[in-house]
Amino acid sequence: MTDKKKHKHEEEINETPAMAEEMSIEDERVKANFDALQSQLAEAEAKVAEYKDGWARSQAEFQNYKKRIERDNELTYASMKGDIIKKVLPALDDLERALQNRPVDDAWANGIELIARKLQNLLESENVKRIEANGAAFDPIFHEAVTHEPSDEIESGHVIAVVQNGYMLGERVIRPALVRVAQ
Repeated sequence: MTDKKKHKHEEEINETPAMAEEMSIEDERVKANFDALQSQLAEAEAKVAEYKDGWARSQAEFQNYKKRIERDNELTYASMKGDIIKKVLPALDDLERALQNRPVDDAWANGIELIARKLQNLLESENVKRIEANGAAFDPIFHEAVTHEPSDEIESGHVIAVVQNGYMLGERVIRPALVRVAQ
């Protein structure tokens, strides 16, 4: 071996324990950095899962909120519609009473009958139905008793006659029928 090569070889041999120690320290630093990065990654993944869960909950709450608002709007609309119809019903009642006592072949009575039919058709188009009560069993949900009368013809607890028609909007009673009930 030449002197230069021999000298270099000796340096490598002499520096190897120092280098090994330096590499060991470097390995420990790399391992510490790696462990710290893994810890940070685990924390970041936990936060991602937490944020994702929070986001999913927020989405579900928003969907429920939208459905609740739509349902509330529908109920408000139905309630307002029912209130307006309740205000029209007395006029229809008056027309029906006028028609019960109408003169035969009178032109104005035919006009009143036409108006009453138009109002009834309008109510039917808005899903308003008359509560049929004559002869039916008394039901306080659909009927309001005006009188209780003895009757030989009608069974006790059944409607004798309707004093004022009741109406339903869909499944909701907007005005119960005023009825006379057999005792």
